[in-house]
Amino acid sequence: MHSLPRLRALSLLNLKLKSTHQLKQAHAQLITNGLKSTSIYGKLIQHYCALSDPESTSLYAHLVFKHFDEPNLFLLNTLIRCTQPKDSIFLFANWVSEASLCFDDFTYKFVLGACARLPSVPTLVVGREIQARIVKEGIISNILVQTTLLHFYASNKDLGSARKMFDEMSERNSVTWNAMITGYSSQRESARDALLLFRDMLYGDSGVKPNDTTMVCVLSAAAQLGVLETGACVHGYVEKTMPASDRDVFMGTGVVDMYSKCGSVDCALTVFKRMKQRNVLTWTAMATGLAIHGKASEALELLDVMKAHGTNPNSVTFTSLLTACCHVGLVDEGLHLFHMMKSKFGVTPQMQHYGCIVDLLSRSGHLNEAYDFIVTMPVEPDAVLWRSLLSACNVHGDVSMGEKVGKKLLRIQLAQSSTDATPKSEDYVALSNIYAHAEKWDAVEMVRDEMKVMRIENKAGSSSVQTTSDHVLDGL
Repeated sequence: MHSLPRLRALSLLNLKLKSTHQLKQAHAQLITNGLKSTSIYGKLIQHYCALSDPESTSLYAHLVFKHFDEPNLFLLNTLIRCTQPKDSIFLFANWVSEASLCFDDFTYKFVLGACARLPSVPTLVVGREIQARIVKEGIISNILVQTTLLHFYASNKDLGSARKMFDEMSERNSVTWNAMITGYSSQRESARDALLLFRDMLYGDSGVKPNDTTMVCVLSAAAQLGVLETGACVHGYVEKTMPASDRDVFMGTGVVDMYSKCGSVDCALTVFKRMKQRNVLTWTAMATGLAIHGKASEALELLDVMKAHGTNPNSVTFTSLLTACCHVGLVDEGLHLFHMMKSKFGVTPQMQHYGCIVDLLSRSGHLNEAYDFIVTMPVEPDAVLWRSLLSACNVHGDVSMGEKVGKKLLRIQLAQSSTDATPKSEDYVALSNIYAHAEKWDAVEMVRDEMKVMRIENKAGSSSVQTTSDHVLDGL
């Protein structure tokens, strides 16, 4: 009886409806024809949540769920999966307090996924409470729930809990391995663990083979550590086991980024030129590589080539190009690039771009221009910009400007002292060095005494040296 209206409703939902008004028409069609198919209403929820209008998600998507007399678990799971992470967690918490639905493994998988997409200390607490419920209800043995829980901990930077979950799993698939390797490779201090886990994946008895996602993460870990030999071995493994890697834009971009950050920009260029496809990330990785190696002219030329290939630069691309200008001291070129970001490419300058210009002017000795640039910025400058100028004042011996900037930084420190329990020593030390450079020893002593009163300890420097005995991936 309802076959014709059902087909009409399905045909409407299969269209790419782009407005709340169109979706409301389809919604009305379902209601007036008395259809109560959960699969159709689930699709309607997905469409509502896909719209950019937050009102449609918070109001109409929830109305779809409430349309049924009895709460439906499938629709609740769909709503948790499709809404914004904060709304998903709040919705789940509400139904926990209602205690009228018995959740399944998909419910926990989707809410943990929401917690992973919203990393924070409160979210970490919520996720741990969810894990306790999972254990209590006996769903912890489900590999999808376990993997999502692992991903949640890794996204919230609790790698200890993530690894504990990984080690306790009796069964692991490629998604599980990738989640753990991704967690390690997302933090510089644990990048070596990502490489070691990759080695275990290769030589262990798991029976799981690395895929493209694995290799992109491993390349990222090698890039962060700057271990060229290991990175080259990983690249060789990719070439040997994945014949179509030159057509994989993400893999190629990872290789370019790895060689650039490991100090072999020529190898990065070779891989870049061989790639069959490139996206904005690829061009940006190559521009960054040229920038950090002081090849400013080549990096700027890349912008024109990029545009000729039909790829528009993004904010990260401009950060790389402006950094290149800073390294070589191309003041005019850097200022020109900064001014045409918005006018020519439609990219609004962000804090990192302003920082590059301050660094550019400061390094070249234009300290007054750098100061004027900071105070006339349309956004509130952060402490990093002032530190960049203060460092330049020390290099160029401008005591007057250095004292002015240094005192401004100390005021920022005092304003943040209520939220920052451990004030940083760098600003005090930099101001002290400026006074010492001008032989103002009384002022040096005053700054040092203030550090003692505030119990600010001088941070010790550190260096990282790779030795031939540091075998990160023996036998790869």
